[in-house]
Parts: sequence; C-alpha cells; structure tokens
Amino acid sequence: MINVIGLGYIGLPTALMMASHGVEVVGTDYNRKLIDTLNAGRTTFSEEGIDELFQAAVKSGIRFTTQYQQTDMYIVSVPTPYDKFSKKVDACYVVAAGKDIMKVCPKGATIVIESTISPGTIDKYIRPEIEALGFKTGDDINLVHAPERIIPGNMVYELLHNNRTIGADSRDIGEKVKSYYASFCLGEIVVTDIRTAEMTKVVENTFRAVNIAFANELARICRHDDMDVYEIIKICNMHPRVNILQPGPGVGGHCISVDPWFLVGDYPQLAKVIDESMKTNDSQPAFVLNRIYEIMQKEGITDNRKVGLYGLTYKENVDDYRESPTLQMLEAQERHLARPLKVYDPFVSTDIVANQYHDFDEFLEGIDLVVLMVKHDHIKQNWNKLKGKVILDCFNICPLEGTYHI
Repeated sequence: MINVIGLGYIGLPTALMMASHGVEVVGTDYNRKLIDTLNAGRTTFSEEGIDELFQAAVKSGIRFTTQYQQTDMYIVSVPTPYDKFSKKVDACYVVAAGKDIMKVCPKGATIVIESTISPGTIDKYIRPEIEALGFKTGDDINLVHAPERIIPGNMVYELLHNNRTIGADSRDIGEKVKSYYASFCLGEIVVTDIRTAEMTKVVENTFRAVNIAFANELARICRHDDMDVYEIIKICNMHPRVNILQPGPGVGGHCISVDPWFLVGDYPQLAKVIDESMKTNDSQPAFVLNRIYEIMQKEGITDNRKVGLYGLTYKENVDDYRESPTLQMLEAQERHLARPLKVYDPFVSTDIVANQYHDFDEFLEGIDLVVLMVKHDHIKQNWNKLKGKVILDCFNICPLEGTYHI
C-alpha cells in the first residue's frame, strides 16, 4: 500500500492514477474540508479527465483521510515555497511530513519526495531530521526523489506519457520505486542518484523561465522603438536553429515562477543569467500595467473603473491562479494605493480579489478598455462581445481591428 501525503494539484492526480492502475492507495491531507469533499465523491479542482480518473480510483478502492498510514511506501507531495528574501527553498512542509511519517512507518519504509526541491535539499534538511530521530537512512528508512513534470490543463495525459526521473541512494530502491510508477507511466523512467534528480527538475523549469524572459525582454525592446515583436519572432523562427517563445504578461504557477529562484538562492554568485531572467519575468506585470496607462492616455480614458482585466489564472483553461500575472499586477496596484481594476475569469468561481465579477456581460458593462491577461478558450468564443471596446491583447490572439499589444 502507498500513502500519498498531500492531495493538491500534484498529489491528488498521482494518487488517483496509481489507484486506478491497481495499486492500493490511501491519500492523506491535513485539510479536513478537502478530505470531506473527496469522500463525498467530488474532486477539488477543475482539470480535463480528472473526474473520470477519480471515479476509476474510487472504484478501485482508494481511500482519503487526515491520518498518516502505517505502510512501507510513502509519496510526499506538499508545497515547497521559497523565501522571497534569500531566494532559498523553504522545505518546512516536506520536513514536517517526514517527521509525521516517522511516527507511524515501519523499519525499511521508503519515503518518496515528489515535491520540487533545490539540489541538496534532502541531504541538507530531510536526512538530518530523520537521523536526528534515531533512524539510519539507507537502512531503517530509504529516501527517494521522484519529481513530477505535469502541467495543469493536461495533467492526466502527461502523467501517463511524460518521462520520469527517480533519484535514490541505492539502485535497488530506485528500481523498486520505478516499478510503482511503471504501473501507469508509459514514458521512459530513468533511475539516478538523488542530487541529480533534484537538479534536473529545477533545471528544466529554469530553462523555460530563461527562454520566456528573452521573449519578454524582446517585447520591451520592440515596444521602445515601435517595432512589431510578433512579426520579428515569426521571421526569426523561420531559421532552422531558432525557436523564440511568445511574450506574455508574466509568469505564474508554482513551478516556472518559483523553482529557478532556488538556484539563485543557492548559487548567488554563479546564477547571474537566471537571476536577471527571473527579475525580467517578475517585472513583466508592471510593464503591462504601464502599457495600460499609455493606452488610457492615448484613448482619453481617465477613470480606471473603465478598465477590466480578463483572466485571473496563471494559464489558460485551468482554475489554478497561484502566482498569476494578474494577481502580481493587482498587488503592484495595491502598493501604489490605486483602486483595484475590475476582474473576470470564467474558471474562478470564488471571490479571491476585490472588484471581481462572475458574469461576463456584467463585467463588460461600463468598461472601455479590456486587457487580455489569460487566453482562455472562452474569450476566443466571445470576440463579438468585445467589439467597440479598446483591447490590450497580451498574447496576439485577438482578431479585432485596432487591438493594442504589449
């Protein structure tokens, strides 16, 4: 039996996938409301295919509880924030989960850390805490790192098809853990050492962050001299060895906007390009906010109550708004004591910010300028409702004439 600790955006799909493929699974989370929701037969977030996967897992006997289980295999999938001052990973939730596991686990159990952590986290924080409790890692307890690579909006498919990395102290333990993931994973599963596994996940997200920063910086350069960044990128990408990404309003989510900071925090004198790239991405919402101000001046819009932000989530067609560019922009507004702009997102049904609307038509009433912060399919199906509005399109997707771009 596997006890999955943490039933959020990563832990829950992992638990459901394993259970639906014949593995005995108990999911544990400290959040009683979340557990009650799952036990009532409902999932806790929107995701294509998650409801069908949930039903298959329930049929296979998955259980949900707030209690840690006594078993020989644990998968830990809890948040790993970073300290915004030091930029280092904050492993407190992973360490706390490890300590709670030690209270119930038998000798020889394996703890698999799925949470994204910086290189050396297991050796610096987790291993010492476990050994301080009188357990010897590699003998009494086995430690493994198996980072996930899935993205909201395509979780179920990517859980099945993405390649995986498993880092372990010993090859035998790594192969044992691999066999559990191989119960459902159709991609290649590579077994390596723990530090290599820790580094690869962070490097993957850092690579993407740096490339996004290049596109965002290019957009600023082109805006400065009134050049068409999209046309330039289109032509450059005709080169067989060039693949420039598209600029956007910023970077959100709990991976690309967070993980690269781990390297900056751990290697401040070495990660110079990464540091500057993250600063570029983090300041992109402020760049968009300034672009809104420029358009308001040009269009004669003097009241920011006439401006609305479309989209709260960090990417299209999901309900995950963690670290989203829209939230970052609203925080910047708040620091300047400005009245919050109107906001609407078809995927966010609960109130998370001031001046948030839940009806699209009501949101559009009285608005002169609409800012497209997220490219949900919903907006692509409602271009006709934006006719007559001033539009700032952060993605170059709007077909209406006169649309402004970043």
